[in-house]
Amino acid sequence: MKLTPMRKANLLLLLIVFFWGFSYLFTKSGLETLSPFTFLALRFGLGFAVAALLFSGRLSKINKETLIGGAILGFFLFLTLAAVYFGLLHTTISNASFLGSLTVIFVPILLAIIYRKLPEKKIIIASAAAVFGIALLTLEGKTGFGLGDFLCVLAAITYAGHILITKRLTSAKEIDALNLGIVQLGFTFIYAIVCAFLFETPHLPETQSAWVAVLFLALFCSAFGFIGQVVAQKYTAPVHVGLIFTLEPVIASISAYLFASEQLLPIQIIGAAIVFFSVLYVQADLKELRGEGKTHNDSAK
Repeated sequence: MKLTPMRKANLLLLLIVFFWGFSYLFTKSGLETLSPFTFLALRFGLGFAVAALLFSGRLSKINKETLIGGAILGFFLFLTLAAVYFGLLHTTISNASFLGSLTVIFVPILLAIIYRKLPEKKIIIASAAAVFGIALLTLEGKTGFGLGDFLCVLAAITYAGHILITKRLTSAKEIDALNLGIVQLGFTFIYAIVCAFLFETPHLPETQSAWVAVLFLALFCSAFGFIGQVVAQKYTAPVHVGLIFTLEPVIASISAYLFASEQLLPIQIIGAAIVFFSVLYVQADLKELRGEGKTHNDSAK
């Protein structure tokens, strides 16, 4: 079966989500010895440096529009991850992964507000099912709604904005998607390092586990993940991105079970299956994935 550009983009996003699912383990490890802003600065500074070296020839052709777009995306990315990092200091990994994945709901809501048009029926059904599945997967034993939970919901909103702005910017002919992805890393680093010097005492990691956390997040989750997301979004719809990202807490829970000795209850396994089939429900529509018909054109705005 021939892979269309949209199918390739969605497969790339699935690989990115795989790495992001493991990011919770490494983030928790890094935050044991590093302050949030310092951790973000190290992660994105290294990620930007690696990407800039690998694509130095491409980056030399950068223009003003890409710089401005990268500054905007970097700001939303910084807000999102700062909220997640501080949220993790006040809530559990399970709660953070669930609440952060509410992006799947906020994307179609923001689209409906912007374009004054409800999402198509299958997106609404799949989104609702995915949220229900994530709740079964991650909210076992949850009590109350605290500061950490609020910050993670805020992160879901800002990341939904990041997804929609990314789609708009990558649709512009004068903006190169790869350069845009690299530049956003640089601006995220700038915002983080400024806040680190203003509110923390920056320092390099002092333990091997902290260095491993920084390197994994910088290379696989930042350099590959966030640049790949920007490039992929040129060829797929924002609602697809939001739904694919609901797989993140599924992978996070599986990784915690395999490497952190956390238990997976039967109800959590059912929740993971519901999320998986919710995403499959949308992605398996061959006509839509090939970009045929009016439905896709509307949803990809």
